[in-house]
Amino acid sequence: MLNVERVREDFPQLKAGIIYFDNAASSLTPKTVIDKMLEYYVEYRSNIERGVYSLSQRASEEYEDARRTLAKFIGAKNPDEIVFVKNTTEGINIVAHGLTFNRGDKIVTTLLEHHSNLLPWMRCKQRYGVRVEMVKPSGEGLLDPAEFEKAVDDKTKLVAVTHVSNVLGTVTPVREIAQIAHEHGALLLVDGAQAAPHLEVDVRRLDCDFYALSGHKMCGPTGSGVLYIKEEVSEALEPLYVGGGTVEYVDLEGFRLLRGPERFEAGTPAIGEVIGLKAAAQYLISLGRRNIEAHERELSRMVYEGLSSLKGVEVYGPSPEFKLGVTSFNLAGLNPHDLASILDLKAGIAVRSGMHCAQPLVRQVLGKPEGTVRLSLYVYNTAEEVEIFLSTMRELVREIA
Repeated sequence: MLNVERVREDFPQLKAGIIYFDNAASSLTPKTVIDKMLEYYVEYRSNIERGVYSLSQRASEEYEDARRTLAKFIGAKNPDEIVFVKNTTEGINIVAHGLTFNRGDKIVTTLLEHHSNLLPWMRCKQRYGVRVEMVKPSGEGLLDPAEFEKAVDDKTKLVAVTHVSNVLGTVTPVREIAQIAHEHGALLLVDGAQAAPHLEVDVRRLDCDFYALSGHKMCGPTGSGVLYIKEEVSEALEPLYVGGGTVEYVDLEGFRLLRGPERFEAGTPAIGEVIGLKAAAQYLISLGRRNIEAHERELSRMVYEGLSSLKGVEVYGPSPEFKLGVTSFNLAGLNPHDLASILDLKAGIAVRSGMHCAQPLVRQVLGKPEGTVRLSLYVYNTAEEVEIFLSTMRELVREIA
């Protein structure tokens, strides 16, 4: 069980009194992560894998230890399956433009996706002539494996799904979809940006071929992330960039790429950010991912039940048992952006409003052309903060009535 008040002491940003409910966009950063990054810049700031001197050796070891830590964090078989990227978006694009697609191949994805797991496949359609088929979720945002049975066939090269919806918090049945994809010889990519910070992720149990996540959503720094590439499929993927650090041998006739994750990490990486990401993963491991999930689910239930009881409030998505701590809603008579601004002005509550980088879902599935307000929870949020939010909403409902 989490000691939330103790956890809150780790986040200097909370001392300003803000109620931060925009964690699906980006989480806050604990002091332990900031201190670890500062340690790198103050004590052993140097490039990695480039020098035999002590500073470079220490930086290199910290960087590679981060690879081991992130492998443990998501249940990878070995650290060589971990490629460091800037964010989930970059990881997905590496896959989209590193696989070989032929005209007539098919990609299956869904209308639940963030643009980062949608636009790369739409571009593949334009560039390579592949077909892109969209699986539609239910009105509550739930994906049915039976719909993938219909969509995935022997011409399908890749299936791309989100693990957790950034708009509705719904959890995708990844294992069932993986089985369907692999029965037809297709690869499975999972957008884990909204899952890795909140769930205990095991990529081997999920049986996915690629898994992408962003550090800035899991207490880490911006500009850090991971692309997991299953060892068995790594040779099928060409790096998006080549250059320094990616090659084993070069002469005037050509070059030979390295076989490990370095072949995907061209140039000097974001060393300080990767070291900070390691600290963030260690921090979440120390808290216990199951403790984090249980805490968020309880707060999510409070939000859902409280909002659902208010006249004029429309809540989207399923009941709490089918989702994590993301809740999208609207209040009749107020534009989503206006409502978000009022919550900030009245009570210092930070929520997101608009399309949430998921326009097909918000426009076509939810039918909300102006968007929604989105509240998203994390490990440092409290029941007291939820009560302040609900009290503010009740006051707004009375004022509008």
